[in-house]
Amino acid sequence: MDPHLLRTYVTVARLSSFSEAARDLGYTQSAVSQHIAALEQDLGTPLLTRRPVAPTAAGARLLEHAAPLLLRLDAARADVVRMAAAPAHGLTLAAAPTALGPRVLAALPAAGVTLKVLPRDEIPAAVATGCADLGLVDGLAAPSDPLRLPDVAPLTTRGAGEEPVCVLLPRTHPLAGRPGLRLGDLADARWLDAPDAGLPLAQLRAAGGGHGFRPSLRYEGTDVRALTALAVAGHGLTLLPRSLATGVPGGVTVPVTAPRLVHRTELVHAGPLQGAAHRSAAALASPDRGGFRS
Repeated sequence: MDPHLLRTYVTVARLSSFSEAARDLGYTQSAVSQHIAALEQDLGTPLLTRRPVAPTAAGARLLEHAAPLLLRLDAARADVVRMAAAPAHGLTLAAAPTALGPRVLAALPAAGVTLKVLPRDEIPAAVATGCADLGLVDGLAAPSDPLRLPDVAPLTTRGAGEEPVCVLLPRTHPLAGRPGLRLGDLADARWLDAPDAGLPLAQLRAAGGGHGFRPSLRYEGTDVRALTALAVAGHGLTLLPRSLATGVPGGVTVPVTAPRLVHRTELVHAGPLQGAAHRSAAALASPDRGGFRS
């Protein structure tokens, strides 16, 4: 398939309009119609209904393939450009909010850094397409186990640190005086759903038996301080790495004792590193947390 036709199709499907897609892509509406007709002829089936503009069953299936295909093309272009370009003097780092612990912040260069705080699921794609030189992703894992990352492009990954996880509670919470908590015992508690600022509830369910952990409030943002303020105010529990949960005014941290879990951070990059990216990767990577993997 011609990727130009595929991009046009994805844009029309996203906007549900040929005219809006033409404006978005900088084409004429006639050109957009020709692109869709050519793609439908190539595949031998209608992909869109016209009134209203919506994917057919075959078009919906194509959309499932289109995003990773186009991302791979963007990643390939970025990889080749990166190899041909001169080493950059600065550094662009994409990181999940909970990956920015004290050790990571202390390892950043004193100048020349652009820090992008992104939802963790977007970080591998940002690195693959050249929007960031390095990425820091994080999540729950058994000690020394690697994280499962989306397969967006050939990326090199290395452990950048592990630390215990704690439940953040208000001081007045009945469990605040416990020396430790079993994650499974908290499955029926009220939880904060903050997939981009904290550790996603889906990871807690997977670690706690696959059920429970129902949200009482959803926070759509990347500010960890806002998340901890919600937890201390009693809107729900949240699980955080110990360094970010400790010292929150009005809050108490209780470590998770079972199952054995850690907050793991991994460094992600594409291709060989040079200049500031190479130096920063050496400072951020943790030599005792496993070698590089692709």
